[in-house]
Amino acid sequence: MAQVVSYTVVPRLPEPLEKLRSIAMNMYWCWEPEAIELFFRIDRDLWTSTGQNPVLLLGRVSQQRLEELAHDDGYLTQLQRVAERQEEYLAANPWSERNPEAPEGFNVAYLSAEFGLHECISVYSGGLGVLAGDHLKAASDLGLPLAGLGLLYREGYHRQYLNADGWQQEQYPQNDFYNMPIRPELDSDGNQIVVGVDYPDREVKVRVWRCQVGRVPLYLLDCDFDQNEPDDRELTARLYGGDRDMRIRQEIMLGMGGVRALHACGVHPTMFHMNEGHSAFMTLERIRDVMRRDGLSWDEAIESVKTASVFTTHTPVPAGNDMFVPEMMTYYFEQYAEEVGITMEKLLALGRQNPADAREPFCMTVLALKLSSAANGVSQLHGETARAMWARTWQDVPEHETPITSITNGIHTRFWISRDLAGLFDRYIGPRWCNQPQDPSVWEAIDVIPDAELWRTHERRRERLVHFARRRLASQLEYRGAPNSEIQGAAEALDPEALTIGFARRFATYKRANLILMDPDRFRRILTNSEQPVQFIIAGKAHPQDNQGKEVIRRLIHFIREYDVRSHMVFIEDYDINVARYMVQGVDCWLNTPRRPLEASGTSGMKVSANGGLNISIPDGWWCEAEFLGENGWSIGRGETYEDPNEQDVVESEALYEIFEQEAAPAFYDCGRDGVPRQWVRRMKDAIRTIAPVFNTHRMVQEYTDRFYVPHTMRRNELRADGRKRCCALAKWKRRVYDAWDSVAIGEVKADRTQNLEFGAELNVSAQVTLDGLTPDDILVEVYYGDLDAHDRITQGRTAKMCCVSDAGKGKKFTYEGAIPCEKTGRQGFMVRVIPSHPDLANKHETRLITWA
Repeated sequence: MAQVVSYTVVPRLPEPLEKLRSIAMNMYWCWEPEAIELFFRIDRDLWTSTGQNPVLLLGRVSQQRLEELAHDDGYLTQLQRVAERQEEYLAANPWSERNPEAPEGFNVAYLSAEFGLHECISVYSGGLGVLAGDHLKAASDLGLPLAGLGLLYREGYHRQYLNADGWQQEQYPQNDFYNMPIRPELDSDGNQIVVGVDYPDREVKVRVWRCQVGRVPLYLLDCDFDQNEPDDRELTARLYGGDRDMRIRQEIMLGMGGVRALHACGVHPTMFHMNEGHSAFMTLERIRDVMRRDGLSWDEAIESVKTASVFTTHTPVPAGNDMFVPEMMTYYFEQYAEEVGITMEKLLALGRQNPADAREPFCMTVLALKLSSAANGVSQLHGETARAMWARTWQDVPEHETPITSITNGIHTRFWISRDLAGLFDRYIGPRWCNQPQDPSVWEAIDVIPDAELWRTHERRRERLVHFARRRLASQLEYRGAPNSEIQGAAEALDPEALTIGFARRFATYKRANLILMDPDRFRRILTNSEQPVQFIIAGKAHPQDNQGKEVIRRLIHFIREYDVRSHMVFIEDYDINVARYMVQGVDCWLNTPRRPLEASGTSGMKVSANGGLNISIPDGWWCEAEFLGENGWSIGRGETYEDPNEQDVVESEALYEIFEQEAAPAFYDCGRDGVPRQWVRRMKDAIRTIAPVFNTHRMVQEYTDRFYVPHTMRRNELRADGRKRCCALAKWKRRVYDAWDSVAIGEVKADRTQNLEFGAELNVSAQVTLDGLTPDDILVEVYYGDLDAHDRITQGRTAKMCCVSDAGKGKKFTYEGAIPCEKTGRQGFMVRVIPSHPDLANKHETRLITWA
């Protein structure tokens, strides 16, 4: 085949418009409404047809149109204003100004398999990616020194369309990197940075691209170029595509390649944040690095890497946590194990809850948990679920003490609030709503906004959503080859003045999109009620291999196509950030029906509330924390659990219908003479006041910074001082403890009288503890006490420290004493336990060792 020589062409912008180029290449524009208007004014239809991609827009707009704009004084004035605002934003550095005592060299790397910044950069599939994108935007607003790292997929996630039967089909259009707001990351010689990643029998090359997100760089890795073999070029072809072999190869690239790419770009983080377990192999790459560079042992390198690693788990569904069979791990990591001087069994043990079980697969979540100094779920309920799910990783540790905490997700408020509502907030609340959305005092001013003005603003957004849904429906029907009469009928679908409920998410079966169809006849009556009609806009994709999820979509489509329903329900195909924006900004209510507790957090409902919408949700994920804050929506049940899932579906669908019929619709249609539903607007204001200041990424990123990034960076710096003296000492201490732990035993346990103790008294406890090879300084002895359940098990136990009072046997047997405060009446119980103790441990259960009496 003849050789092809590649070259790139960039738009020729008239000199007065040159600043458009720099504005387009920084994603700051996507949460700056006036910047969006700049591109919108160039060519409205082209802006829409290019997927609101400013780089592609500038490449396709006619030269004549650019020349016209170059002589348009109004446009040039707006361009200058936006450019100055961007320059002012980029020059500010508020986080370092507010934190002059920040740890030396403080810098965070945030690794994620997907980033959902905007629809024009299609390297995301859903909530995980959108959360990661909002994390970067908030980090930029806060001026936090953070860099993102992900993969640049040639085809991204699939594009969805439905066939005539309503069955989901997938398309994979290719991303054109040179017409996206990204650019090659160059080295000092002006060449794109390329690093190599080791795979069995070969090295795979990966080149680095950069997407600038305000002040935060996002580095994206791409394998699809000529230096790689065809099979290796497919590594960055699709997000969540391929088989298990492709998944492990992608995660090696993300984790191990990500570390090498960051270093090649001159980024040397003090803290690595793994957003889900996909990137956990980065810990192994860093272990190898410090062993090579600093001559550390395997155990010492583990301690060094753990101090600078934190981990967020997102999914309580087992299938969402990647696992690889031992044979696959051996194929890809046998050479690595040999290089670092350990056996494969020792390596595999890092990814197993039970290291002694040779049949247990290697789990990326377990690897991340074991090699992090802190871990969290993404809501309070999910923290509880994660502790239960991964408790076996800390064998014999009470479940509620499992060292997985929670930091509830949020949204980037400025990006998701509609421009109409933002203008209203600017007038009545002031600019702090977007600069300091985490401050509750900002949102107390919501009552200043006149009810009628807030309601009319929301009505405009609902009307725009309806028109958007009609256009999308017409184009969907046309694409499927539907009759002209059906296409024309799309113009009459939905009512701009009717109660509009949105439901949009990944169509996994546990999210129960079909709950509304449990009683089709009753649901039909709700939709077609002549006095209080309810209408639904639904969107969402099923995973290409999830046929059960596709069947749920098909059933919905068949119901929607019934003659008396079709004007009351619309399914919008190919759910993406653009569709999401229209929906969360325009619906009156957001419906969420997961099977509790399988929704880790969810953020769509937060976006709706920030726009004045109400939630109708199962008490799961984030909603468990929001539902009690005010009259901001309705809960479907009280979080009950059922042994029979079918019974649960029936009960909760009945409760859902009751909310539609008895609560939501009557409140929505109860209008005064001015057409304003006062009760409903009061709930809208309550939703904004109670939810906006709590469930935003400014609060979330600040919480990660205060609880994880800064304190663990400080701990890292302390342990690495003096040539990692304390880090190496901690590794040596752990090895001594592991070797001697089998000899730890608790002998006789004694207590004062245990009957009829008076409230406020103390129960004195003593225990004999045997140590061999350890000293009292190496351990913590505790009495663990609390209420007893019907099976005589302690529930939600508390601890009291026991102190060594005597050496009962030549430095091997010791007497410990402690006291239990009698703070509650009723039947109680206690146990005595021993755990390792060292001042440099990240948490008391870090060693995963515990001995009970």
